Amino acid sequence: MAQGNSEIKYLTPIAVDTKRKKYCRFKKNRIKYIDYKDGDFLLRFVNEQGKLLPRRITGTSTKYQRKVAQAVKRARHLSLMPYVADLLK
Repeated sequence: MAQGNSEIKYLTPIAVDTKRKKYCRFKKNRIKYIDYKDGDFLLRFVNEQGKLLPRRITGTSTKYQRKVAQAVKRARHLSLMPYVADLLK
């Protein structure tokens, strides 16, 4: 047994709790209307498969999450965004 070396080594670095506080970008920038015709902006709220990202990940407030969902649905209906995709981003 190696008694002289009591140092513990990890394969991956220890996760230090340095999370940033989530904020609603719509409240911060005082955005009142989410434009469904702006597909590039709406792609930020959609994952690679085309599914909407939840509030707990994006940090969006409840009020604006509903507006984002409605805008994405409208954009999909008008073929501005795909319903389903492989590697969308």
